Amino acid sequence: MEGQERPAPPASPFADGHLVLWTLCSVLLPVLITLWCSVQRSRRQLHRRDIFRKSKHGWRDTDLFSQPTYCCVCAQHILQGAFCDCCGLRVDEGCLKKADKRFPCKEIMLKSDSKALDTMPHHWIRGNVPLCSYCVVCKQQCGNQPKLCDYRCVWCQKTVHDECMKNSLRNEKCDFGEFKNLIIPPSYLTSINHMRKDKKTDYEMVFDVTKTPPIKALQLCTLLPYDSARVLVCGGDGTVGWVLDALDEMKIKEFTMNNYFSIGPDALMALNFHAHREKAPSLFSSRILNKAVYLFYGTKDCLVQECKDLNKKVELELDGERVELPNLEGIIVLNIGYWGGGCRLWEGMGDETYPLARHDDGLLEVVGVYGSFHCAQIQVKLANPFRIGQAHTVRLILKCSMMPMQVDGEPWAQGPCTVTITHKTHALMLYFSGEQTDDDVSSTSDQEDTKETE
Repeated sequence: MEGQERPAPPASPFADGHLVLWTLCSVLLPVLITLWCSVQRSRRQLHRRDIFRKSKHGWRDTDLFSQPTYCCVCAQHILQGAFCDCCGLRVDEGCLKKADKRFPCKEIMLKSDSKALDTMPHHWIRGNVPLCSYCVVCKQQCGNQPKLCDYRCVWCQKTVHDECMKNSLRNEKCDFGEFKNLIIPPSYLTSINHMRKDKKTDYEMVFDVTKTPPIKALQLCTLLPYDSARVLVCGGDGTVGWVLDALDEMKIKEFTMNNYFSIGPDALMALNFHAHREKAPSLFSSRILNKAVYLFYGTKDCLVQECKDLNKKVELELDGERVELPNLEGIIVLNIGYWGGGCRLWEGMGDETYPLARHDDGLLEVVGVYGSFHCAQIQVKLANPFRIGQAHTVRLILKCSMMPMQVDGEPWAQGPCTVTITHKTHALMLYFSGEQTDDDVSSTSDQEDTKETE
């Protein structure tokens, strides 16, 4: 009849079944693909670690994002691969096994049957030379082509073009370059090895501090004549500080600060990051992920403010004079001009003029921050720190509660104590004099202006 609605057709069970099937496929398929990729990734990692363990090279992981380089075997861009931190060889993941067999690593100790103890030939590695290097033959720039090209000696760091490489250079004696006074020749270690066998003693000349503590390694120096030993430390700030601490008799609890000391939000972020990385180190293998974790902890501290009212918890003295502090959350003591990934903390920005911070004047720069958000503003040049002053001796008294502290990126939680920072000694450091950045150019021009004014 007209005006009456027609009844809806009954739902088909096949249509519902197709809908459920497609829903399951859309959910399960990405999960299965992810699991398959994880299994394949785990297999590749196990295979790569097995090669790392058996190889004489000091392989470390690298990829396209950490440092764009070319494979020394196939000459292609490295998307995922490895580099040797001893000889500088860089290879793609698929060429790792070939490179391990084809290219020998830098020998730090010659074999006992070696006849050429007084002559050390160059150890040439092709490709991935620094952009600021120049050919020893034609004096033109090397490594400026977007491909695998040119050679570099891993001992003296000399570079030469492909077309300038001659047989005479391949067999030429290496003089170890401008840093020869800091390099232990392999022939010397061979001679020491012979002396050890003749005298039937158990001396070691090269130590891995992850296996042998520095205090035990340095005991060898006590057996040598006065002022006849040199100690070369290969590592970062933490390793250098560890060895310098071992040189002391450790009568009191003492840390060696090379770059900076801090108490407050930046130390808290480093401490939280360090604690979680110790629990699950495999999760912190990506630089982007590490920065995201730091961002998370910095954002969290902006809301929680665990280090607030620092001026009520500490007392600060500069060269024996007590300093009244505002409502700060952190205090940073600097021995270098840079902080937080290249930020010039003491000079700051804007119209305020402050002298350039120096690392060799015996003065420590002391600044304060108002929180994690203030630290972020300083790093992107939107704010200046609270400059407290400069001093030869800085004393900080923590009166109550636990506070996060760090020295050169090594964080810990500290209870009530007295921290005294003063000049201890100086050590010879290697510095990479590459291309000048805009900050370096500006600082150089500022120094020149200051000299002209004087």
